[in-house]
Amino acid sequence: MLKRLRNLVASPSVEQRDTLLAGKHITYTLKRSGKRRSIGLRIDDRGLTVSVPLRASESWLHSVLQDKARWVVEKLDGWQSRMPEAIRWQDGETLDYLGELLVLRVVQSLFAAPPARRSNELLVFVAHDSDTKKIERTVSRWYQSEALQFFEQRAAIYAPLLNVAPSAIKLSEAKTQWGSCTARGSVRLNVQLIKLPPRLIDYVVVHELAHLREMNHSAAFWRVVEDVCPDYRCLRGELKAVAIR
Repeated sequence: MLKRLRNLVASPSVEQRDTLLAGKHITYTLKRSGKRRSIGLRIDDRGLTVSVPLRASESWLHSVLQDKARWVVEKLDGWQSRMPEAIRWQDGETLDYLGELLVLRVVQSLFAAPPARRSNELLVFVAHDSDTKKIERTVSRWYQSEALQFFEQRAAIYAPLLNVAPSAIKLSEAKTQWGSCTARGSVRLNVQLIKLPPRLIDYVVVHELAHLREMNHSAAFWRVVEDVCPDYRCLRGELKAVAIR
């Protein structure tokens, strides 16, 4: 019984709140946890998340938010300017692919067929051209297939140059990471990378493969990256300006 009570006290609670920061109305997610000892602020594509100790006072929370008000507003504005417009899953829409644009062509067909690229177009075959959910799912599966094939090809090029051998190349749908690497040698690459120019994909591939030699972000790690990707600083900065969709 005592253990259950402890778990209940330690479990986080989540709520949505509104506040006024630097003259702007802000909606944020408040998370309370018995494991925290300080107030932390995180901003990503989902907005502002404020993590606080379980019994943090309202006055403490208000003080921290007001102290960071200008920073919060600037960061949120930055994220909003980077977020792409929602895709309309219909004929004539444009799709990002390897840093270029493909025109979506929705073709009504009674027979199932995989999407097909034709020059700068992507042909998607569906029974009803108004079935936007079906079109979206079909394009999503096509992206996944293209991404895994392309990522494996790039990894096969860079792994020997880094003198590493990943145990697997897998796809990720993480909301905040372009890639990750496990201690067992499995490299995960975000499927959304397939929409970016190859130079940025190559940087992420090299970055994650380099972790097979240096599982950290030490100076030694960056030297490994630089050996294969001399302009990694420029590419890293370019990638930071892109929001994961």
